[in-house]
This record gives sequence, structure tokens and C-alpha cells, in this order.
Amino acid sequence: MSGSYLSRYTLVILLAILTAGASADGSLEGCKEYAKLGVPGTSGTLLCRTGYLLAHDPARKTPIWVAEHLTHDKAAATLARTNNFQPDPDLEEGERAELSDYKGSGYDRGHMASAGDMRWDQQSMSESFFLSNMVPQVGKGMNQGIWKDLEEKVRHWALNRGELYIYTGPIYVNAAPKTIGANKVAVPTHIYKIVYDPVQVEAIAFIMPNMKLKSSDMPNYIVTVREVEEKTGLNFLSRLKPKIEDAVESTKAGALWDDVDN
Repeated sequence: MSGSYLSRYTLVILLAILTAGASADGSLEGCKEYAKLGVPGTSGTLLCRTGYLLAHDPARKTPIWVAEHLTHDKAAATLARTNNFQPDPDLEEGERAELSDYKGSGYDRGHMASAGDMRWDQQSMSESFFLSNMVPQVGKGMNQGIWKDLEEKVRHWALNRGELYIYTGPIYVNAAPKTIGANKVAVPTHIYKIVYDPVQVEAIAFIMPNMKLKSSDMPNYIVTVREVEEKTGLNFLSRLKPKIEDAVESTKAGALWDDVDN
């Protein structure tokens, strides 16, 4: 890739290219790491970033899914948070969220790929604040509460387990969801997160309603990967062997993961 910002850090590709026969690895160059276990869907616009890969919905102005690969070293990094929220420079106006859409909306700009996961690289930290990586999220008790606590748990799991693949995104129960701002940014009814441990070959998944919740109730929102697929129409972990994929996706974690020492 060239040294320009666009070609080095941001590769914008229609997912239809993948369905036409191009492989995810061959097409995504710098995002092979995040597409290793498969691309979850075939709609939206792919945005390849330093720290994550996402598919963006130009109608809802939110991501469809965001994929990360969080290792021990990434989770242990300590770069400072930037809070440099900005519209995605590689999406056209009218197909992206703007800062003005969130202003006075009553919703937080909720990261899907957590800024806390990006402390290993300044560019990855900065790109995590693109609004293409955000959804309108209830603040107190959700983005600033249980969801923040879940993100911290995932980083703790990465420190103890060594590496994790993480998939995060919104769910819209209604065909015509509530929107905010002049660009009609869709407000999800629920948010999902899938965490897969390739060493232990197990996954834990969550679907949480986008509302104020109690962090102590986090285990109540554990679901199977299959349930997330049913509610989103996406296909996660598709590059696992079929029998392994079926076993992982159909097994519901009985509780929050215990620590596993390396």
C-alpha cells in the first residue's frame, strides 16, 4: 500500500466484491487480522482501520458490525484516550453521521470498537473516534455503566487468555427505528457483543437492550452466538470448521468467564 492516509489506513470496499469471488484476505490487505475468521455480512461499506474492520450502513449511518482482534499486548497498552470525535472522512456527507446529529439528542456517541482497546497505537486510538464506529447509546447505566464494565471485562479476559476476536454492533427490532439529527442516525433497540477465544475454542455473547441497566445483571444478557445471528442476519466465525462452528455458536456460556492464566 502507498504511504497516503487513504491507501494506508482506510480501504473502502463494497462488500459485494467479496460475494463476487474475491477473498476477504486478498481484498482487505491491512485488515487480514480482523477478517481471519470470516466477514460476518454481505451488505454495507467496508472500512478497514488500523485497529478494527467494520461494515457501515449508509442508510442508518451506523456500523452493521465491527471486528477486532485483541491480544494481551494490545490490552496491556496505556496510550491516553483522545476524545477526538469526528465524522468519518472517508464517507460521503449524507451517508454518515455528523457531530451535529448527536448534539442535544440525549444519547451518547457509543463506541462499538472500544477506545480502551486502542491504547496500543495512536492512529488506532484516533480512528476509534470516527462516528462510523458509533451508535446512539443511552448514557447513564448503559454506555457509561454496564457496557463500559463489559468492555473492561473483555480487556481483562484478553490479558488472561492471550487473544480474543470481538464482534460488536447494533440490533434494530423495528423496521423503522427511532432516529436522531438531520441525518436521521438510527437508534438501536439492542447492542450485541461476541467474544471468541481461539485457544480455548469457546465464545461468550451478549445482547443488551439500549437502556439503563444494572451492571450486576450482566449475566442475564448472555446469549448464544446463534441468537445474535438470528437477530442480525449475520454469520460469525464462518471460517471455523463446520462442526466446531456449530458447537461454539450453539453453546451458551453459563456465567461470565472465569480468568484463565496463560
